[in-house]
Amino acid sequence: MRSHKVRDLVLGRALDPLKSETRHSLALVAFLAWVGLGADGLSSSAYGPEEAFKALGEHTHFGLYLAIATAVTVFIISLAYNQIIELFPTGGGGYRVATSLIGPYAGLTAGAALIVDYVLTIAISIASGTDAMFSLLPLGWQGGKLYVELLLAMVLIVLNLRGMSESIKILLPIFLAFVATHFVLIVYGILSHSSGLPSLIPDTLSETSKLAGETSWMFVAALFLKAYSLGGGTYTGIEAVSNNVQSLKEPRVRTGKLTMLYMAASLAFTAGGIILLYLLWQAKPVEGSTLNAVVFSSILTEMGFSGNGMAVALIVVLATEAGLLFVAANTGFLGGPAVLANMAADSWMPHKFRYLSTRLVTQNGILLMGIAALAILILSHGRVDFLVVLYSINVFLTFSLSLTGLCIYWIKHRKDDKRWMGRLALSAIGLAVTVSILVVTTVAKFDEGGWITVVITSAVIAACIGIRGHYRHTKERIKAVDAVFANTPNGTETKYPELDPELPTAAFIVGTSRGGGLHALLWVQRMFPGHFRNFLFIMARAVDSESYGGDESIAKMKDSASESLSYFVDFCHSHGLASTSYLGFGTDAVEAITEISDKVRCEFPSAIFFTSKLITETENFMTRLLHNQAALALQRRLHLEGIQMVILPMKI
Repeated sequence: MRSHKVRDLVLGRALDPLKSETRHSLALVAFLAWVGLGADGLSSSAYGPEEAFKALGEHTHFGLYLAIATAVTVFIISLAYNQIIELFPTGGGGYRVATSLIGPYAGLTAGAALIVDYVLTIAISIASGTDAMFSLLPLGWQGGKLYVELLLAMVLIVLNLRGMSESIKILLPIFLAFVATHFVLIVYGILSHSSGLPSLIPDTLSETSKLAGETSWMFVAALFLKAYSLGGGTYTGIEAVSNNVQSLKEPRVRTGKLTMLYMAASLAFTAGGIILLYLLWQAKPVEGSTLNAVVFSSILTEMGFSGNGMAVALIVVLATEAGLLFVAANTGFLGGPAVLANMAADSWMPHKFRYLSTRLVTQNGILLMGIAALAILILSHGRVDFLVVLYSINVFLTFSLSLTGLCIYWIKHRKDDKRWMGRLALSAIGLAVTVSILVVTTVAKFDEGGWITVVITSAVIAACIGIRGHYRHTKERIKAVDAVFANTPNGTETKYPELDPELPTAAFIVGTSRGGGLHALLWVQRMFPGHFRNFLFIMARAVDSESYGGDESIAKMKDSASESLSYFVDFCHSHGLASTSYLGFGTDAVEAITEISDKVRCEFPSAIFFTSKLITETENFMTRLLHNQAALALQRRLHLEGIQMVILPMKI
């Protein structure tokens, strides 16, 4: 079986990026977006509330405050992010907000934090889901958890390489099962202990006053703030919708807001409800089991389940919880590559992260996120408590930068929007909440692993600065070359000959740089004066994540490419040379050019193909990583097809 057939079997058949119906079929309605993007937030109820409640120690009466504060915080952050959806309907989330509203380096910090965060989203979701599964198994089986986690990560990589919508639809039944089972358990668990609800508030206030009298109100505030902050993992994933607005059905803003409403309501109910269950059912940690497993087991027992029925019911509940966590891991594969693509468009990341696969997903980004998550799982041994610390810091760093940007925006535009005061107040409240959680989490957990997040994120930022510096230098050199050839005058001929397929033909494969195309044309005329009589110009533009944002983006790309080709053809005509051009599009420029070249060879049997390649004084691993080496890849493809191609070096 040929390699492309194996690829199609595993990943599915190639899709045509130029068909508008393809893009519309891939876009997500609010419900599917809630599943694919909201699962990250909803799944955090499997570990966020537990970490917060455990941080209370013996002072469990604070659980009531935690439940209320958690639900309120979810809605505050969600409403603030609705503003981001309005202001940035093409997606980009925290990276675009910080870049546009604060500055490029603030955007870089937010982007680097998001990339690390999405890797950890994958890792912690898989690890936590596996923990839920292994809560049903004997302690002796715990040693196999890591291997299961690595296998699940690889399965999710393949699913996402097949496409966003397809991966979500496969995981949809798991999501719905989680929502149904946990809704029933939370409602039953609270109602069955409703007799204790009237006394819960006065008892909590009494216990709080007693603790303050024994210690101090400062101690009480510090204890609550620490637990509240360590439950910060509960709010992760809220930003996923604003990061991926471009993937939603039109009208995108309305779809995004509806998705955010679904996410906020479900997360506030689930996370707040679970904390309340811990309090009402007096849940205590049990070795080898999650706190959710402990409290759900108690609820199922009271519901009348026993023996084998009890075991089956608990398996179903924890299996849906584990399954949802695996769905949540999928969010990292959706959001992470999107952030990488946005940063690549601004040259903070290698440009290859903008490229789409034949399935119209950012394949390079998916592979990077998956491989990085595998590495994190191995290094951390899949410990959820350790991963939560790494996870929460960057989440709230991005939140804080985004909300700072919103505050700046509403202050600057206070004369343009009558509602600016309310929106500024909401953004400021959200900023105060996220900054407080960020500071407390970083300080409290810095020595326990928080420093690792700081080091990794700083390393990503440093790498991005180096990458952008290289691209900036290369761009300046290319501009200098273009400036030199810009002075090359057009000819004065008004008549030019018709193309003759029987005469020698030079076919130039050109890109967006006019200097590169003219360099090749003038080099050939100088080395082979009067030999070639037909001059063809070939261009293939890759439909990448940036140009695939909508019909307008595709049209703009087509116009730009046609304009560049017209320049070369007009230049030849002005010098009395027969000339024409060919334009193609696809997700792989090399593949598209190969198809065009085969067509040209049929029309002009004597054609020889030429292209320019940038040559730098230092060629190393980094330059090969940052530049796609398309000329060499294309030469190899054409030579295999029996088509002659010459690469002309252009030193910069």
